[in-house]
Amino acid sequence: MMRRISWKKIFTSWLAVLAIAVGWLLVEPQSVSADEPTYTIATNNTFEPFEIQDSKGGYSGKNPGIEIEMLREIAKHEHFKYKLKPMSFNGDLQALEGSQVDAVMAGMSVTDERKQKFDFSVPYYTDGVEMAVAKDSNIKSLKQLKGKTVSAKSGTSAALFLKKNQKKYGYKIKYFDSSNMMWNDVKIGNSVATFDDGPVLEYGIKTGVQLKVVTKKPIDAQPVAIAFQKGKNLAMQKKINAGITWMKKTGRLQKIIDKYTKGNKTAKSATADRTILGLLKANREALLRGLWMTVELTVVGIVCAMIFGLILGVLGIMQNKVAQAISSVIIYIFRGLPMIVLAFFIYMGVPNVIGHKVPLFIAGVITLMLDEGAYIGAIVKGGFEAVDPGQWEAARSLGLPYHKVLIKVIAPQGLKIMVPSLVNQFIMTLKDTSILSAIGVMELTETGTVIISQNMEGFKMWLIIGTIYIIIITLLTWLSNYIQKRMA
Repeated sequence: MMRRISWKKIFTSWLAVLAIAVGWLLVEPQSVSADEPTYTIATNNTFEPFEIQDSKGGYSGKNPGIEIEMLREIAKHEHFKYKLKPMSFNGDLQALEGSQVDAVMAGMSVTDERKQKFDFSVPYYTDGVEMAVAKDSNIKSLKQLKGKTVSAKSGTSAALFLKKNQKKYGYKIKYFDSSNMMWNDVKIGNSVATFDDGPVLEYGIKTGVQLKVVTKKPIDAQPVAIAFQKGKNLAMQKKINAGITWMKKTGRLQKIIDKYTKGNKTAKSATADRTILGLLKANREALLRGLWMTVELTVVGIVCAMIFGLILGVLGIMQNKVAQAISSVIIYIFRGLPMIVLAFFIYMGVPNVIGHKVPLFIAGVITLMLDEGAYIGAIVKGGFEAVDPGQWEAARSLGLPYHKVLIKVIAPQGLKIMVPSLVNQFIMTLKDTSILSAIGVMELTETGTVIISQNMEGFKMWLIIGTIYIIIITLLTWLSNYIQKRMA
């Protein structure tokens, strides 16, 4: 009886603390006043010239992109505030469907299929798909793509166009989450052509992308607008529509569009230092912020995962079949789920159930806790079971209760067995934080993606990012070896 009460108290106390902490963090910040509501708007993290992130992953610069400048003026004129959530385009749509955001503003074309799922604002731009190839390519038309591989961003108008005409032209399609990745895929020869929104391609070429547009005019031109949940946020829709109409009438909208689509005002400097040292110097602040977020996620995530895993491991060795079954099922589920699926489920699926938006950092920590905690639970369980059964029998024969045998006799011996695997799991957690970039967490990998979208130096920047990861993992490995020697 004493054993059951003791473990029940520990388990329920930990759950209560976690529930209070998460509940406090889930509370949404209140609007400054009733007259100025705050809306959460999803946008695309790499979609120049519509959105241009600065080195901090935000939009505070002088040239934040067509849509961000437009939104600034509309918000000021219509008296509302907004928070931006940069994600991949697919992530934007899922966040809107999952009620994580109030609207999507990401150069989104209005199609009949999308009209069935979303409401749209007044259009503010007419956009079409263009095809680009490598500079030395001889491909000039769609008819030359038969049997070849082309690329597009998943979920975009270009992707829909390619899918619709795939049988007609006989090409293969590769999908990417960002423009610079698919552009680079063409540059290195893995795909022969890429399809993207006209302004995006033209802006990229103007700022250094080594491709050329071969379509004479945009394909399948469609209006661009802001998307809302069907039948919801009607007050917001009214404000946005009124703001776009006002900007059109006053000529402010066209002035912003011309700024990014004509002339050379927004092009990057051709004289910028593109060496590795130059890139490090120019982006050191952004890289340090991304590194700090990675470390912060790793530390908080592994602490929560250790607590969760310890509970699962202890439940797994208890002399209670129900407890063992609970441990086995939880470990089986979360080890079987791909981490990216778990991240999307927590960040975009759970809000539909609990009725609250989950903050990005908390979603990342919970994902790491559940995913890594399941592996740690298996390690803890295996470590305890690896201790000689005679140790249990000898301690119990002396009259020690179950929990004291576990804490004072078994745990110290099992810990020595677990240390190499636990440190390895800590390293895995550090690397797994990069997966959270899929939901928009601005860690080291996502920081690299944003920087590459600005300077198009994919090879050098990924070399820098990879080197940073290797340095951290090397330090952790040395620490692991030191701890093992001390414990030996």
